[in-house]
Amino acid sequence: MTDHVHPHTHPHDHVHPHAPGPMLDRRAMLRAGGLGLGAILLAACRSTGSVASTTTGAGSADTIASLTTLPGFDAFADTVRAFVEGDYWLVESNGMPTHNAMVGIVSWQQQVPLPQPYTGANAWRFPTTPAMANTPISARTGLFRGAIAIAVDGVPIFNALNNRGDDAFLAGELDEWGGHSGRADDYHYHVAPLYLEEIVGAGKPIAYALDGYPIYGSTEPDGSPVATLDEYNGHVGADGTYHYHGTTTYPYINGGLVGVANATDQVEPQPITRAFREAGSPLKGAVITGFSSPSTDSYRLEYSLGGTLGAVDYTVQGSSVAFTFTAPDGTVTKETYTR
Repeated sequence: MTDHVHPHTHPHDHVHPHAPGPMLDRRAMLRAGGLGLGAILLAACRSTGSVASTTTGAGSADTIASLTTLPGFDAFADTVRAFVEGDYWLVESNGMPTHNAMVGIVSWQQQVPLPQPYTGANAWRFPTTPAMANTPISARTGLFRGAIAIAVDGVPIFNALNNRGDDAFLAGELDEWGGHSGRADDYHYHVAPLYLEEIVGAGKPIAYALDGYPIYGSTEPDGSPVATLDEYNGHVGADGTYHYHGTTTYPYINGGLVGVANATDQVEPQPITRAFREAGSPLKGAVITGFSSPSTDSYRLEYSLGGTLGAVDYTVQGSSVAFTFTAPDGTVTKETYTR
């Protein structure tokens, strides 16, 4: 069969939880909501749920673990685990959204969403106490590899620009939710998932940048209209701390990292994702029309090509992924890969 290619080279794979929500119109997709951060990170850890402290070894720092205590993540407690370890928040998920992912993509490289191992040492992380960097990193000129933020549904968020420097949204590469699957069949967003505002509720972040600062939607944390934003799509809020906003225009999400982060072209460390099947050519003219999970660990993606339907059915069992490709002309090809 023809192998599949993705215009975004993502050397790292990412984990995402599943969250229901209304479908968004492609050109009116982004609405904003708000909160501030600063001390709220540690305050949330103390105020919500139980907190367990253990000493990890001689000379090591205490490890503090608490489940889903960070504002926003609590709405996804069934699928996302957020906890503190040392100076970092760790976020574990499988990266699979429950909305009808991929639907609406008109520039498809034949990748599909697969569960990712975003757990343990491969979890997402960002500092519990973010600090402003002396020199911010702009997403216009860098951060083209890997994620720059993590949504509260456990899905990573990448630069709005693909690795060619093109706006992925305007290029038709994204679904109605602002996401698609990368080279490792890892689903991720390239714009703010503003639909999450309706799920997390007013005054809560919809995501966190990997520098630790929260990302709000179409209002400030207190419900007021969004104030003037800087080139990174953020500003200092009424509480005196910095936060970002999601918007309906570029850069859509955090336009870089204003906080201290170990990053050049990519934030490090972050979860690793690896492609397990060869890259191929985009399926020119295809439009993705459906995505579902008929049963546990089984998925179906449907597409239209020249007015005729095609489909990709696949089942995940451990490290094995079995595909059945049904081409629009009726040709059926079966392939099994080991990840």
